[in-house]
Amino acid sequence: MSDGSISRLDKLRALQEWLDWQLRQTRGRIQQLEAQERQEEQRAQERSERGKPRVEERRRGERRPRIPDWGIDDIGVGTPRSEVHRGDCFAAGKRLRAISREQALAALADGAPPCEVCRPDTALGAP
Repeated sequence: MSDGSISRLDKLRALQEWLDWQLRQTRGRIQQLEAQERQEEQRAQERSERGKPRVEERRRGERRPRIPDWGIDDIGVGTPRSEVHRGDCFAAGKRLRAISREQALAALADGAPPCEVCRPDTALGAP
């Protein structure tokens, strides 16, 4: 030990201190994750009581809702007005209702304007 090297006992004590620190860190992270899970479970229970699940809070393994091929969005303020969209249009509002191809063509024929972003009239081959 007089040659300046660290003894094996000192190395083991240093390792023990580091492992104790790691264990404290791990236990703290476990407590954080348990608290998050409790909050998520409480939110899920509140949502189920309301009957309206939120898409962004789905748990792993749950399936995403199917994206419709076509949709209609009620965009009128004061005066009802509908706009036809492709189902994957990012410009569609949260009120997008799924409709069939035939319903989309009928809505366009009845004067509902097509979305200027996704151009469903072009995709449908509507005049």
